[in-house]
Amino acid sequence: MPPDSNDRPSPVGVGVTPFQADAEATIRLAARAEELGFGQFGMAEGWTNDAIVVLTQIAGVTSRIGIGTGVLSVWSRSPATIAMAAAGLQRASGGRFSLGLGASSPPLVEGLHGLTWERPAPRIRKTLVETRALLEGERLPLEREGVRPLRIGGAPSEPVPIALAALAPASIRLAGELADAWLPFLWARSRLDEGRALLVEGETRADGSSPTYVRTSVPLAIGQNEEAARVIAAGWLVAYLTRMGPIYPRLLSERFGFADQVDAVLAANQDGPGGLPAEAEELAREVTIMASYDDAPDAIAAWLDAGADGIDLVLPPGVPEEMLAEMLEAAAPAPSSAPAPT
Repeated sequence: MPPDSNDRPSPVGVGVTPFQADAEATIRLAARAEELGFGQFGMAEGWTNDAIVVLTQIAGVTSRIGIGTGVLSVWSRSPATIAMAAAGLQRASGGRFSLGLGASSPPLVEGLHGLTWERPAPRIRKTLVETRALLEGERLPLEREGVRPLRIGGAPSEPVPIALAALAPASIRLAGELADAWLPFLWARSRLDEGRALLVEGETRADGSSPTYVRTSVPLAIGQNEEAARVIAAGWLVAYLTRMGPIYPRLLSERFGFADQVDAVLAANQDGPGGLPAEAEELAREVTIMASYDDAPDAIAAWLDAGADGIDLVLPPGVPEEMLAEMLEAAAPAPSSAPAPT
């Protein structure tokens, strides 16, 4: 959580998706994000790089920017493994780490880890409760007879904020109850108030809980001009409508009522990249930052004005590193006189 001071980091951060397979490029982009004044750099773990390893490398080449998992799957590691990794990253980063957790998706959990993705909310609750207990120096809250619960031997000296990536109402309430922050992705900007209402419902279950920080993860789709931005936005939508399981199509079509626009995007791109059809423009503007480089600052500010406490600009997959660096410069939260990286 950002500290209450005039020196607090920018609420605008940067993130990368599991599609980003080039770890060295990710490290360079994180270092450049720090130079440009971004407040945080987040890395989602999927099927490519181990986020803990890459974030440890990033911690070693940066000194100010916050770093976080955005997100780790609650299925792929035990709470003890998560807690030990979080404690290690908090130490390696000098207190700059935040732990983002999420339920992932059926294709990843079942196809990569060989587990059964079912009843995610209880799994999230168990992982959150046990991980936080271990990070706070407590023994693992076991409900098994004949087993002595243990502590981790290297609990962090500074608290590790825990954020939850959640889209289903039950999981969003859980974020309000147990997490420090909520990390929605592909959530409609005009519906942030609905998410906040669910968080408040969860907060009422927690004794003395402070309000849950809302840090939206928003696909960045900016380019030299509006047409270039539309091409990137279409690529984002097609990727998450066709390659990441049923969660995102259901969210956009059923919960947010964009079924016709989803169909239009898929129809326009069924035989290869076809761009963003005019009838899907509202969808793209609601769930991505689609703008020219010149208009990017205003498009980012619109999310903060809509009620987000912070925003992570998620860099698009399949884009050359040079262009991603260009996008970072266009979206930077404040002018920077820092020299370009060599």
